[in-house]
Amino acid sequence: MTGLQSNIVHVIGAGLAGSEAAWQVAKSGVPVVLHEMRPDRMTEAHRTDGLAELVCSNSFRSDDAANNAVGLLHAEMRRLGSLIMRAADANQVPAGGALAVDRNGFSATVTKALNDHPLIEIARGEIKGLPPADWSNVIVATGPLTSAPLADAIRELTDENALAFFDAIAPIVHRESIDMSVAWFQSRYDKVGPGGNGADYINCPMTKEQYDGFVAALMSGEKTEFKEWETNTPYFDGCLPIEVMAERGPETLRHGPMKPVGLTNPHDPTTKAYAIVQLRQDNKLGTLYNIVGFQTKLKYGEQQRIFRTIPGLEKAEFARLGGLHRNTFLNSPKLLDSQLRLRAQPRLRFAGQMTGCEGYVESASVGLIAGLYAAADARGERLASPPATTALGSLLGHITGGHIETIEPGTRSFQPMNINFGLFPPLASPPTKKPDGTRLRGNEKTVAKKQAMSALALADLDRWIADHLRIAAAA
Repeated sequence: MTGLQSNIVHVIGAGLAGSEAAWQVAKSGVPVVLHEMRPDRMTEAHRTDGLAELVCSNSFRSDDAANNAVGLLHAEMRRLGSLIMRAADANQVPAGGALAVDRNGFSATVTKALNDHPLIEIARGEIKGLPPADWSNVIVATGPLTSAPLADAIRELTDENALAFFDAIAPIVHRESIDMSVAWFQSRYDKVGPGGNGADYINCPMTKEQYDGFVAALMSGEKTEFKEWETNTPYFDGCLPIEVMAERGPETLRHGPMKPVGLTNPHDPTTKAYAIVQLRQDNKLGTLYNIVGFQTKLKYGEQQRIFRTIPGLEKAEFARLGGLHRNTFLNSPKLLDSQLRLRAQPRLRFAGQMTGCEGYVESASVGLIAGLYAAADARGERLASPPATTALGSLLGHITGGHIETIEPGTRSFQPMNINFGLFPPLASPPTKKPDGTRLRGNEKTVAKKQAMSALALADLDRWIADHLRIAAAA
């Protein structure tokens, strides 16, 4: 491929995010070199040299664009001419309302499309360390199994010790699903921390009987096992699974993350709680709260069953469940700008799981927008970000600035996230009535709100495409 390096976009990593990024760059009329280290250097999880190989699951989850945030993201990506969605649709296998694919057919479709595109060159071989200095427009999309030399170079450049450890994630709950007739807002001893107001936590009280039952359930709950290639990676300091803490003794948790000191229940001020579960605001919108100290290896079904025994969380709806696994991702709100560029070296743009999104579709969608940004840069232009009301815009907002820092100093609080309606800005006027004029009741309100958010998202995305993108989405 000829041409000045300033006119060429280099994409490192040909997973879902990198493949989608390369496609979007080329579709915009800009030449791209897509670098993939396999098969020269394999990872612990991959089995083939195919591009966009699916390593954990063949499911892209719900395809319901009206009622589900990931289904909405599917629809938005289709409007933007996504190669990943085109390949998924062409290789779909029966899965009810979900979009599941034939893995081999999916990878083959993506590989052929990228191989056949005249503006895409696929270069096999590992990029060891930072890309060459004359690569002025680079997208790094190497995923959670980034090779050690590149991970070390990124760590040194960012001065962030945030790569290749067990990523401990506490469950995150939709604020509106918490029963505030049981729970209350208060910081321990009413302490005002940085950015706080002395009432920065939601507190859920437990009696001794409830606490003992909860600890017993943690101990007996079914856990997931580490993958073979994860077993030698140590726990990140301060992020022990809650069930591991519970195994150290029945009183460990109530002297740790569930300690009741410095808190008074305004619903019952004369009764001292035996233990208290705290939830901390997780995003700037105030729609999501994480359960403090509850990183876990419990299986998802067990988490929902056990955590809904906590008073105030009986009807909790989870934006994401807890987990603990090896991961490689940046502290993106601090390190990346609104266009996914590394502040310390703006020629480097990041995409996919490295940015702090989770899931195949989410990774590909961030690759998609990174590709569009990079193509605009190559043309000497600047592309406006997609509206915050869209699934793509809300996910991008979480990654680049929608997160809030933890109230306690010294702890890292940004965690990967799947797309969910809790990342969207609240509707200015949520629906209150059905089409026939009768009032919405109970779950009907939730359904109507999701449908209204989805309709607004697609309308706003169509307007953004018309206003800002040169290439027709169907190209």
